[in-house]
Parts: sequence; structure tokens; C-alpha cells
Amino acid sequence: MNQQFSIPTALCLPLPDIEALIQGRTIAALPRMFIRPGQRFALYTTDSSASIKVWAKCEFCQILDETKPLDILSKLTIWTPKVLKEILQKQQYLFLAYLRVYQLSQLQEISVNPNIQEKLGKFVSLPNSLTVSEVNPVINDRTFAQRKHQLEKLEPPLHPELEELQSAIAFLTISQPAAKQLDDDIKVFLGWSNDLLIKQPDPDLAWINDITKLGDRSIEQDEGKSNYQAGTDFEIIARRSLDFLGFKVEENYKGGAGGLDLFCSQPYPLVCECKAGKSIPDRAVEELDRIGRRHLKENYLQAVRLIIGPGKPTKNLKESAEISKISIINVMTLQKLVELKAKYPGAINLVELKQYLEPGQIDYKIGEYIDKAEGEIKLRSHIIQLVKNYLENSGIKSAGVEALHGAYFGSHPPQPIKTAEMHEILIELSSPLTGYLGRIKGSDWNSDRFYFLRDLPTN
Repeated sequence: MNQQFSIPTALCLPLPDIEALIQGRTIAALPRMFIRPGQRFALYTTDSSASIKVWAKCEFCQILDETKPLDILSKLTIWTPKVLKEILQKQQYLFLAYLRVYQLSQLQEISVNPNIQEKLGKFVSLPNSLTVSEVNPVINDRTFAQRKHQLEKLEPPLHPELEELQSAIAFLTISQPAAKQLDDDIKVFLGWSNDLLIKQPDPDLAWINDITKLGDRSIEQDEGKSNYQAGTDFEIIARRSLDFLGFKVEENYKGGAGGLDLFCSQPYPLVCECKAGKSIPDRAVEELDRIGRRHLKENYLQAVRLIIGPGKPTKNLKESAEISKISIINVMTLQKLVELKAKYPGAINLVELKQYLEPGQIDYKIGEYIDKAEGEIKLRSHIIQLVKNYLENSGIKSAGVEALHGAYFGSHPPQPIKTAEMHEILIELSSPLTGYLGRIKGSDWNSDRFYFLRDLPTN
């Protein structure tokens, strides 16, 4: 059970400073006095707000003067060199408090102190003591320790460009969901936020849950819907699904009487017939052949041909599909592919998927592909965790591939891999496009060193 503490006081800070602490953009505050390490207190803004969101524990406090490199200190905190110089001119010293910040379980409303502006940088008594615990830290233990060390030693930030980008897009996050997602990803990459705090269901992806029920009318809730409308609804969501998976869906083909339901031109030609109902009719193969040849002429035979529908195909349907070299998948299989893509955006390789699109009923083949993709993700997640644990247990900042490969075989690995293969995966995971690990490039591949940045959850 987590220990609870009673907090009778609050440190008054400017609103931007508190927001930066809450967002994980800084671990430092500038009180007007020395704060004893170990002291706990709430953080209270000096604006008109009368609510408290977080509390903090002082882990360290430094007294700095003008001899310290203020330019580096500025890069590691939220204050410009000009602001730091102005404070030094007024009070000769900077009191730099290292704060471990924790979220309160719920917002605490308190009465407004009428003289609050005079209390900036000082402590005030709370009307009622707060009972708090260390359940919800803004920054995890390892990241806080790294940043505390960096600030103590005044080591320049590792990713100044990303920090500048985050600051530049921060004001867009309220109105633009894409900007918020990028902002969240950057914060996790920089260690300013924990994965668990930002992994929320994306409302824009709720449609994925409707794929199966729109295609399989045996579970369709709207029994009053006409067959035509049901077919149209399923074609629309199938089109959206293929587009989401990465196919280029051509707008000129939208089904209807005698029309081709779906045609994708990239990364390879794909012709698709969508069948909503309780089962796929035996005539579906003949219909796709006839309509496909009429619309695509000689290009039809060069395309991958696919039927998506509900139920279990009859023996005749499967035989016809194998003869005509047409693949058949269940609507649930389509949904599983889309779900995998939604969970891991880079998981679906359409060129590789093509190898699994064999003639006949191929749900089991697509299942094999999904299992393979998930296995590769679990392997990478395991390696990321291996790097994290190895560095924590060894007390070092980075490790080479040979050491990590040796530790891999004692970590209950999901599969055996060779040293060169592990190095390739480590390089992949340390790419700026993934950002799970960091890499210190050596003179050759064997002298590269890697360090942990963020987890890859697989649940």
C-alpha cells in the first residue's frame, strides 16, 4: 500500500512554471529561499485560479551565482538567460529547487489568498492540509534521475531541436488533434511524460469496431435496413479500411449496379468485391470475374482479386475461388488487420502481405501474417525492456551490442537471434522515426552503444 502524507503548505509559483512542471518540461523551480531536500508541499499558482493540481517533493536545492553558465542552465529549464540574469541582479543568488512532482487524485479547490502576488516564490499555509501519495509521478524514476544528473552537472540537453519543436506546436494542441498527438509523442520521447498518461483511446478510430457488424448481418443490430443500404454501408467501411491499411483506393470505382466495388492501384493492383449479409453467395466469384474484366480489361488478371464477406464459404465457392485465383477473407479478418494497424501504425507491410493473398479462403493465412507481425513487435518490445533493465542493473548509461546480446539469452527471450540481427534491430529502434532507444555511434557496428528512451507497450 502506498504511503500517504499530510501537506499543510503550498509553494506559490507563476502559472507557466507550474504548467511546465505538470507537463514534465522541467523539474526545476526558482523559489526565493533555500528549500530543504525531502520537504513536501503543494504547488499553488499566483494567478486568479484557486485550485491545486499537483504536489511536489524537493529532491535537491542548489544555490547558484553569476559564475554558473546561465546559457546551459537556460536550455535545461524554462527560463531565458535574460530572466536568470534579472533575478541574479535582484537577489545575488538563484535558489534552484529540483522538484519531483506528483498528480493529485483529484483537483483541490481552495480559497483565494488576497495577497498571493506578494507570496511569489514563497510558502503559504493551506486552509486544510492535503493528504497525498506518490502513486502518480509526472515523470518516472529513471527519467527523473537522468534529468536531475543532467541539471546538476549542467550537461547540455540531448535533443534541443525536439524541445524547440514541442514549444512551437504546444499552442496548437487545443484546436488540432494531429498537433496534440505529435506533442504527446515528443513528450514521451523526451521523457517529459509517461506512456500511461497519454495512451487514450482515439475517438477517430471508433469506426474500426463497426467493420464486422456492418459486413455480417447475422450480428447487425439494425434489422430494418435494406439489403442495398447494408451493402453500401459495408462498401464504404471496407473502402475506408483499405485506405487506412495504406492502399491507394481509386475514387472512380464505388460499386452500385454493375459497378466495381473497390479498386486499389498502389502498392499493387487490388480488386475487391464486398458482400454484406449472412454469408457470401456462391455467385460472388463469377460476379467479380465478370465485372472486373469489363471495367479493367486485360489489367484484371494482373491484379490481386479479393472477396470480403461474412460467414463460412461453401465448398463450391471455395473451389470457384481457387480456380479463378481469387482470395476470400471474412469481415472479422479485415477488422483484425485494421486493428493491428491502429495499434501499431508501422506493423502492416502491404508488399509482404501480398504473399499471403493466395487463392481460396485465406483467413488462416492472414492470421499467420498477423501472428508474425505481432511476434516481431513483441521481440522489439523485449529488446527495449532488456536495454532498460540491463542499464538499470548495471548502473551505466549505455551498452554495446555484444553485452546486450549476452544479456539477451538470460532474459527468457521470445526467440534466438544472432548478434548481427540484434544490432540491426537496435539500429531500427534507435531511429529518429521510432525513438525507443538512443544510439551513440561508434567507429564500427560493434562499437555502437545504445541507451533507453521509452517503452513499447504490447498490451
